[in-house]
Amino acid sequence: MTASLAELTTLRVGGPAARLLEPTTELELVQAAQEAWRDDEWFVLGGGSNVVVADEGFDGTVIRVGTRGVRRIDGAPEGRVRVRAQAGEPWDALVQLAQHNGWAGLEALSGIPGSTGAAPIQNIGAYGQEVAQTLAAVDLLDGATGHRVRVPASDLQLGYRTSALKQGRVAVVIAVEFDLVETTARHKLSAPIRYPQLAAALEVAVGERAPLGAVREAVLALRTSKGMVLDPADPDSVSAGSFFTNPIVDENVARGLPRDLPRWPVEPEEPPQVLPAGSEPEPRRHPQSYSVKLSAAWLIERAGIGRGFALPGSRAGTSSKHTLAIVNRGGATALEIAQLAAFIQTRVASQFGIALHPEPAFVGFEV
Repeated sequence: MTASLAELTTLRVGGPAARLLEPTTELELVQAAQEAWRDDEWFVLGGGSNVVVADEGFDGTVIRVGTRGVRRIDGAPEGRVRVRAQAGEPWDALVQLAQHNGWAGLEALSGIPGSTGAAPIQNIGAYGQEVAQTLAAVDLLDGATGHRVRVPASDLQLGYRTSALKQGRVAVVIAVEFDLVETTARHKLSAPIRYPQLAAALEVAVGERAPLGAVREAVLALRTSKGMVLDPADPDSVSAGSFFTNPIVDENVARGLPRDLPRWPVEPEEPPQVLPAGSEPEPRRHPQSYSVKLSAAWLIERAGIGRGFALPGSRAGTSSKHTLAIVNRGGATALEIAQLAAFIQTRVASQFGIALHPEPAFVGFEV
């Protein structure tokens, strides 16, 4: 057995793996995946920021991706630059490089821990941006054929914090390609700012642009204030980030919830149709209803679970800065993390009838 996997995860929990492979080149990564697929159990570990490993560990092969590198390649549409990043490249290093070079489209995703290869799997997003907006393609080792394939973003079924890779397609991400906006050397401006809190921090209107460096600094400051940037001096940063996704429900379900619950239409309501007398209305794209995203943090807090909450005797708790993060207060076990998550889910379901779904993957747990 290997050393504890807790040392390789941001939550600092988890037992050992039966075997740990640490490829640092594309060839080694392909060989490691092909070797691991001969085992009954395996999983790929990137930055360890979105995983909860069981205290008993993992009785299989863990592939810890250590490939690095970012380069510009051909194929970008006019006015854009196509960038290819290795799966093991730290995500924030890629974002910082893009900002430095004047490549817009990733700046609001600054400070997110983890590896670039994990970004399209989760379709990571924050402050009005998500990977789906700039992702061009992924280079995969396909589990069904054993061959390397290049899959365009349009074939990945990207959605809110999900993709075909998260929903069951067996594959290992080798590299990721992005199409970013190439700004001028003189005016390195961001993509339009879509998130009100970020716009307020930058003192611009929603929809306006701002200097790339200023956007990155503002995002990092906002994330730091919430304990969402890894910092040895901040105990609230010993977490897996936001532990639950914001639930998406039908608008008819949302109508039955408290009016002050923050919500955002996933598909905008269609405007009323003004028609000449006697004419037939055109079929509506959403004839019945549309989906609504709800604030998971609001649901958790109104279910009686505040910042800094912990079960009696547990070393796991919610962050003292916001309730969406579950943190390891020091010496917590994976079981304590899982117990708190289950308690939060039960309270929210009991109070509001809404199911919260964890963002992190649970590894080594019996379901």
